[in-house]
Amino acid sequence: MSQRLQGIEEFVAAVEAGSFALAAQRLHVTRSAVAKSIARLEARLDTRLFLRTTRSQSLTEEGHGYYERCRRVLAELDAAEAVTDVARSTATGLVRLSMPAMLGRLKVGPLLLALARRHPQLSLELAFSDRRVDLVEEGLDLAIRSGELADTSELIARPVGVQWMVLCAAPAYLAERGHPRGIDALQTPHEAVLYARDGQVSTWRFHDGEGRLVDVTLPSRLRCDSAEVLLEAAVGGMGLVRLPAWLAADALAAGTLVRVFEEPRPFGFELNVIRSRSRYLPFKTRVVIDWLAEHLPPLLAVPRSP
Repeated sequence: MSQRLQGIEEFVAAVEAGSFALAAQRLHVTRSAVAKSIARLEARLDTRLFLRTTRSQSLTEEGHGYYERCRRVLAELDAAEAVTDVARSTATGLVRLSMPAMLGRLKVGPLLLALARRHPQLSLELAFSDRRVDLVEEGLDLAIRSGELADTSELIARPVGVQWMVLCAAPAYLAERGHPRGIDALQTPHEAVLYARDGQVSTWRFHDGEGRLVDVTLPSRLRCDSAEVLLEAAVGGMGLVRLPAWLAADALAAGTLVRVFEEPRPFGFELNVIRSRSRYLPFKTRVVIDWLAEHLPPLLAVPRSP
């Protein structure tokens, strides 16, 4: 790299991330490496770019002007790299991706393994967790999120499917407690097994006959943050369960669970793959996003009732 470009990427990352520590995570280097690189840049320019205290950092007037020019230079370099990237038409390099644990293990993971076999030069680092992650802080390229997204100008989202929800129960449970035929019948003597995380219990949502959203809450003896455990509990007759259709599909096919009733209009949580807003989208990352958008939605379809 030309000496004139040394330190520029670290400087721009520090400005945009807000700290040397976050810039280091974004660049996958140590904080001290970022600090030393920027110090050498300031020495070469013979000017201070940052005003630093023990608690904060801010740009000097010279730093503001230098940042704007450096940002344009890096944008041009990124655009040039993007042209060669597309021309090469080969996904090369590492993509780091976080996704919900069970959806990732059963659906997304196998899809990405198939993608990796098609692109021998593509490397994947996959994290399976239901925790909401910060892309910049954790050095991630992409994350899959279910449900409503926070309104942020720092992220770009692309829909990659819908987690359609189905209401299920074991045949033995319905034989004992009665078989509700609609949303209005979801009341005593019925009980539920419910998803809960960080002390927050998920309310069941349905669309009624007019398309309005209806929230339903039932008493429950089991609440947990594992959809897999909820599935097992429902098969064992512990209560009604609201599950993603893809997760309930095998039990429904085997008859160990049945759909409680046909909903007037399916309800689901949109899945999005998100990334940090950046100057350009690397070809390797675009390949992963396009693959998920094409192949994931069919795997999430609502199974037909027998």
